[in-house]
Amino acid sequence: MIITAHAHARAGLVGNPSDGYFGKTISFIIKNFRASVRLWESPHFEIVPTHGDLTHFESVTEFLRDIKLHGYYGGMRLIKAAIKKFHEYCAQNHIALPDRSFTIEFETDIPRLVGLAGSSAIITGAMRALMQFHNVQIPKHLLPTLVLATERDELNINAGLQDRVIQSYEGIVYMDFERGHLEQNGYGIYEELKPAKLPPLYVAYDPARAEISDVPHRNLRELYNRSDPTVLAAMQKYRELTDQGRAALMKGDWEELGVVMNANFDLRRTIMNIAPENLRMVEVARSTGASAKFAGSGGAIIGLYKDGRQYQQLSDALAAIRCNVLRPLIFDS
Repeated sequence: MIITAHAHARAGLVGNPSDGYFGKTISFIIKNFRASVRLWESPHFEIVPTHGDLTHFESVTEFLRDIKLHGYYGGMRLIKAAIKKFHEYCAQNHIALPDRSFTIEFETDIPRLVGLAGSSAIITGAMRALMQFHNVQIPKHLLPTLVLATERDELNINAGLQDRVIQSYEGIVYMDFERGHLEQNGYGIYEELKPAKLPPLYVAYDPARAEISDVPHRNLRELYNRSDPTVLAAMQKYRELTDQGRAALMKGDWEELGVVMNANFDLRRTIMNIAPENLRMVEVARSTGASAKFAGSGGAIIGLYKDGRQYQQLSDALAAIRCNVLRPLIFDS
């Protein structure tokens, strides 16, 4: 029997990038894109390589194109790290695993390296497949912590819990990473939100943009560790913006939510360098009257539009700078 598990792309509605700094965030899942992991019992253990793991190409030109699309690191390391961390979790929690070999492979259509959490989706999908194969239940509130540990401890990826939380819970989730609670328990306070109606959201991304997601955060981490007053004040402001955004979301005040989302990005500019190409996406979107902020680390934006006419204007304007635009599917219809 082939086991298939999925995990989807995600976007930060408000609060990012404060999840790694004891902030608050709200995120939503994007079911338009997903990573799929397949696993089946086999005589020998095998990880099937995918595009980014290939070493044979028709030409140097094809190799350079692959590097541009997939970077220097493929998915093999993500799967390896997930399997190692899953076995460590089971050993630490005295869960005996039978010595069963299996073959595991994955595929994903999540746009690469544009801040839509493609790497953590692969790891989350792998964890779900391993849980099903071994009949092991990892509590939903602990799974994000395990996925984050996989990335931080095994792969030295600088990240926070937000992406892993929303990929574990799905839907829309409010997250409070209050320091005392997080350090005592190893996880934050997570609340699934069910607004009476969904906001008119769009997601846009530039498929030509590619940047390792932890790169923009390295200088921010250094400033935070030095207790830079501007950074510390921004992290507190993100907590306030998240609560304002939650109130607007739950009462259906899209004008106020748009204001909060714009303020979220404007605050980001005070503490992080913004690549000109990424800034241009935000500025073009806002020129149509829509709100705009980063979905994650850069390369993708989200915001609110007023009606179908503005959505078309937004789509046309962003298409002119090579961006794809879509309406995110958050809940199954």
